[in-house]
Amino acid sequence: MAERDQLRVTGSWLTALAALVHPRAVTMLFLGFSAGIPILLIFSTLSVWLREAGVERATVTFFSWAALGYSFKFVWAPLIDRLPLPNFIYRLGRRRSWLLVSQLAIVIAILWTSSFDPKTTVVMTAVGAVLIGFSSATQDIVIDAYRIESAKEEMQSMLSAMYIAGYRVGMLVAGAGGLWLADYWGGDHYDYVVWANVYRVMALMMLVGIATTLIIREPHRKPADTAFRNTSDYLRFLLLFLFSVMAFGAAFVMSSGAGQWVKLSLINDFGMMAQLARFLVEALRLALAIFFSAVTARALVGAGLVSRAHVRETYVEPVADFFRRYGHSAIIVIALIGTYRIADIVMGVIANVFYLDMGFTKIQIAMYSKFWGLWATIGGSLLGGILSVRYGVNRTMFLGALLAAATNLLFAYLATQTPEAMLLLWVIVADNASAGLATAAFVAYLSSLTSISFTAMQYAIFSSVMTLVPKILAGYSGTVVDSAGYVVFFVGTAILGIPVLFLVIWAGRLSRHN
Repeated sequence: MAERDQLRVTGSWLTALAALVHPRAVTMLFLGFSAGIPILLIFSTLSVWLREAGVERATVTFFSWAALGYSFKFVWAPLIDRLPLPNFIYRLGRRRSWLLVSQLAIVIAILWTSSFDPKTTVVMTAVGAVLIGFSSATQDIVIDAYRIESAKEEMQSMLSAMYIAGYRVGMLVAGAGGLWLADYWGGDHYDYVVWANVYRVMALMMLVGIATTLIIREPHRKPADTAFRNTSDYLRFLLLFLFSVMAFGAAFVMSSGAGQWVKLSLINDFGMMAQLARFLVEALRLALAIFFSAVTARALVGAGLVSRAHVRETYVEPVADFFRRYGHSAIIVIALIGTYRIADIVMGVIANVFYLDMGFTKIQIAMYSKFWGLWATIGGSLLGGILSVRYGVNRTMFLGALLAAATNLLFAYLATQTPEAMLLLWVIVADNASAGLATAAFVAYLSSLTSISFTAMQYAIFSSVMTLVPKILAGYSGTVVDSAGYVVFFVGTAILGIPVLFLVIWAGRLSRHN
């Protein structure tokens, strides 16, 4: 604590800027690039591909659920921490070996997606999107653990800023780069081969992350005591995970028929309540699948497939450690984590569809949203990292949350105007700069909450909670727009950000008292 307090007192703008060229910070720039490539391949870039292929707008936004793997990654994060890989790859070290495996899985998933035309095989495209989301979420688990373990807490805001900068460059390549290639190769006419080649180029871009993984050093960490003693223990735990996933999938698929019947009945009976009914039914199916998966896991533990000590070590102890350290304050912290990015995520899913519906071209979207938006985000994230060092994470988080909600009102204003390129540019720059500032401070905040004894698991829980509710709501953004229009939708997303401001203040006061 003394060292961290001293940094806050003596740190200067020059000192903060110098930290950006630290070797660990540069490493995070390239790993951030590797993390930024796949995310847009299941969000905005995929949305444009699907829209051009003639897929309905509501279905396009439902594809954002392919990224729910990011929200449930805490489920398999313990496997990343505990499960060893074959010796020929594990010799790279625990973090680097899992990084390499996840990056290769991303490449395979992208190539899978490029092999199917969503105009005729939208289900196979959805499978590819889910695979990209799962493997990308796995990569994020390892990168987050690597970042936290490779540097002290006072460096985390700078590492976060560089990670976000690299992340946004990766998003630029997958977003603006992908749209530019699609327009250059295919123009305004839909051509599956064009989009397939775009995705293959994105798979090639993952070589940047793979090369970085092979070059960097494994972070030093004292081995933790573990209840896992031999290969059989690991295999049994892996089987438990696989059976639980299968139970989840079976319950979700088997409930689809009943869910469809209920939705149709409610829609016919209530008309205006159709969209709410649709949301509630899908939420119920998801909850039922989670419950069935948990019951299956509990039954297998009771049958002796794995010992209770293994379950306690991998799932119970990381959560118990968090509540021991934060006590009653933990509930407020969790509420803040779960809602901090709600305004950004819910709005962001439909942003590219909004630009297209407004009449802007793919080139304009690529230039303004992806290119200039990138630099605005990088500038905002670097400023967020520097402000966090100079004035504290909580103050910077409050400013970021306020700006993130306020800039959504600019989109509401844009929706009332005729398409104007410069207005679009300024709205996008303001939105991306505020998002970059908020995210840099928030990632540093999440890192400070994490115990080094449970790095991967705890951070995976925090980042999963961060995106779960916003992404579920985002899946219905197209439906809300169809029902109420863009202006009401954007104003509503701004209102969603207001409670976050009070949670930031509340959490800040609790942290000072602890």
